[in-house]
Amino acid sequence: MMAAGSSSALCAPSVAKRARSVTIEIGSIPILLRSSHEKFCAMVEQRYANFLNPSATPVYQFEMQIETPSEPSEEDARVSRDGSRWIFERGDFRAGWDTRSRQGWVRQSANPYSIDTVLRICHSLALAEKGGFLVHAASAVRGGSAFVFAGVSGAGKTTISRVAPRDATFLTDEISYIRPDEAGYRAYGTPFAGEMGRAGENMSAPLKALYFLEKGPENRIEPVERAQAVRELMRHILFFAHDADLVKRVFDAALDFVSRARVERLVFTPDARAWELIR
Repeated sequence: MMAAGSSSALCAPSVAKRARSVTIEIGSIPILLRSSHEKFCAMVEQRYANFLNPSATPVYQFEMQIETPSEPSEEDARVSRDGSRWIFERGDFRAGWDTRSRQGWVRQSANPYSIDTVLRICHSLALAEKGGFLVHAASAVRGGSAFVFAGVSGAGKTTISRVAPRDATFLTDEISYIRPDEAGYRAYGTPFAGEMGRAGENMSAPLKALYFLEKGPENRIEPVERAQAVRELMRHILFFAHDADLVKRVFDAALDFVSRARVERLVFTPDARAWELIR
């Protein structure tokens, strides 16, 4: 059970470096960030408040070095690999991560956008090894099952989230977190906010269906042929590195997902009636 703890528990001083540690657990993968920068620690604790788990044993650890403030960059992050070592970089940050030692470092200014991107990259790489993925999609839990709504910008991810019935639990309106389990797949809430500007609930549920969103004059569900479903899903999956092995892993994950999960198209009008078809 993940729970937010007190600031003193999350950012315990290190005698050697006077560093403070924050453990953020998303999708059952705890990642520890260690920094001696007080304001950065406080910002991270506030931004990921519902996803803090100080009692978890970290799977990965990053040493943070906070540098001169810089403006958030709109350029795409560049991700490259040399053996087990990955390098992430953009105008506002540079990071390195060794998947064998599970240790990494980040150099960035004390802004939330850089660490958001680092965490997304790290989780996308970790999930690729587990047959899961991050996907541009909204998701919610209703009746004990998770429903995922994938689409490009403007397809209706935020709309379908806003018109969800009161008994639906919000997981995200921007980036959905999907990973396999013994029974199929689970969808997890994420702190990565979209237009709604709020983090999802820190919970998970068995995934019942993934819908490709399409706005239309009426509400209806359409079947999607398997090959088409794989192509569409690949367009929505987040992967930052054009690495041949990674691309193959992501493609295999998409192929497995489409063969095991229900994937359909939801054509909908922008109102709550669309949810009458979601079951």
